[in-house]
Amino acid sequence: MVEKVGSGVTRFAVGDRAAYAGGTGSYAQFRVLSEGRAVRLPSAIGSETAAGAMLKGMTAEYLVRRTFPLGRGDVALVYAAAGGVGSILTQWAKALGATVIAVVGGAQKAAVASALGADHVIDHQREDIAARARELTGGEGVHVAYDGVGRATWEASLRSLRRRGMLVSFGNASGAVPPFDPLELSRNGSLYLSRPTLIDYTATTADLDESAQALFDVIRSGQVTITINQRFPLTEAVAAQRALEASETTGSTLLIP
Repeated sequence: MVEKVGSGVTRFAVGDRAAYAGGTGSYAQFRVLSEGRAVRLPSAIGSETAAGAMLKGMTAEYLVRRTFPLGRGDVALVYAAAGGVGSILTQWAKALGATVIAVVGGAQKAAVASALGADHVIDHQREDIAARARELTGGEGVHVAYDGVGRATWEASLRSLRRRGMLVSFGNASGAVPPFDPLELSRNGSLYLSRPTLIDYTATTADLDESAQALFDVIRSGQVTITINQRFPLTEAVAAQRALEASETTGSTLLIP
């Protein structure tokens, strides 16, 4: 909720509901923010939904609409499909007509991914990701791998792609991908590689507004549901962080001031 505005501010007024994604300082009750880095929330988007959606949902937006624009007939490998970004990405990919192969750890998260609409689920705790992905695609491999895990899944992602497929490495949950020889891309089928970040896809206020609007639209349409499965008081931020690090969460996690 906007409580004060500086001189010259025209984008917001006191009393507006606003939201933002990215940056530091979000574990707080109050925040000073540039007007060009926030968006006004439409009445149809609840405050908790926005809190659970902005960073993760706008990440999913640029991944499926702009980094590798998904369409009918595309096959996407989605890691951590029961998690915050993955749960939104899975639903949005299905809304765009893609086939989703979800990668999760354990039976409980496999059930979550299936409920979100994933066509196939790979449990990395008991299955070889690349071998199973190729089996599910008749040996061809997937068109795109959305990999937010990083180091631990780098090789599996490369081996899961079809000829001229794209590896979108957008996160480092297991650590950064080590240096590699670009010839690995040609050896595995003339592959494409992107290492995107949200800040570059929302670099201007116009980009920010467009991304947020696309997210709000897909939520209002009912094609994407933001699932908030954990809530912690702000005073228990350490416990929330530990739960995230231990892969004990699904969907979105909120800190409540």
